[in-house]
Amino acid sequence: MTILVTGCAGFIGYHLSERLLSMGQEVVGVDNLNDYYSVSLKRDRLKQLTDQKGFLFFEGAVEDQAFVDGVFDHRDYRAVIHLAAQAGVPYSLEAPREYIQANVVGFLNVLEASRVNSIRHLIYASSSSVYGLNESLPSDASQTTAHPMSLYAATKKSNELMAHAYSHLFNLPTTGLRFFTVYGPWGRPDMAAFLFTEAILNDRPIDLYNQGQSRRSFTYVGDIVEGIVRVSERIPEPDPAWSATDPDPSRSSAPFRVYNIGNDETVELERFVNVIETAIGKKASRNLLPARAGDVESTAADITDLERDVGYRPSTPIEEGIERFVTWYRDYYGK
Repeated sequence: MTILVTGCAGFIGYHLSERLLSMGQEVVGVDNLNDYYSVSLKRDRLKQLTDQKGFLFFEGAVEDQAFVDGVFDHRDYRAVIHLAAQAGVPYSLEAPREYIQANVVGFLNVLEASRVNSIRHLIYASSSSVYGLNESLPSDASQTTAHPMSLYAATKKSNELMAHAYSHLFNLPTTGLRFFTVYGPWGRPDMAAFLFTEAILNDRPIDLYNQGQSRRSFTYVGDIVEGIVRVSERIPEPDPAWSATDPDPSRSSAPFRVYNIGNDETVELERFVNVIETAIGKKASRNLLPARAGDVESTAADITDLERDVGYRPSTPIEEGIERFVTWYRDYYGK
């Protein structure tokens, strides 16, 4: 049967759809092709998919209930992988209502349609940003995430809470994946790898917030996709050892799981720039700036649970991943 991928023209959604199609799966993709960043880039990703056998595309927004219900009525889906969302921390300070509509109302529509259609497994995108003010590193999915630092993070935390309610009330198996900074070919133009590469190749200085001292669990997109595929094949079950007096927020007495998915090796932003400079063969000029509102200083993924449950471990060194990204960028933009 078919797998539904929302946000299929997005960065991760595109790569995931490619991988599923290469495995012989039929994929129904959904995307609204909004203008948060280059629509032409999204359409070019989408063209790589629409040219392949087994792919069907519906254009529309997940916050439109009638649209979502129509997509779910179209097929019997083996799994739903919900990646559609309004992304980005800085933009959530400018357009908060867009985040509530896309990330909260949109997720409710997907949850309801999954319930009505008895979906066997709903996998959805959360974010490492949910850890917020919690500075205990590495971040463990069993830690508290009650203090988000941005509305974007708050919407992702709300997704986890909403998913648990549906898992508990309706026995809907749900798995949330907290993505840690993803990069790679066809990447988003608002992310560090793209911004730095573009600036260096066009002889512009790069902006390094927090004086370039922030650390991130940069994770190659192919490694993320491998993890999603593995998780999709492991339907969560109630945990008989879960304690209501000492509750672990990453699991439950309901069919519910939350995992970190990312690289458990962190990289300082300055080193990330050095790797890009080496791949391009050109030095960058730097603007050292204070931290931005809503940004966490460091992320570090504890992936012990994911490694134990599905054998997940990222395998792409940052030098190799950045080389692939720079090669794609130069080819795509003719630089």
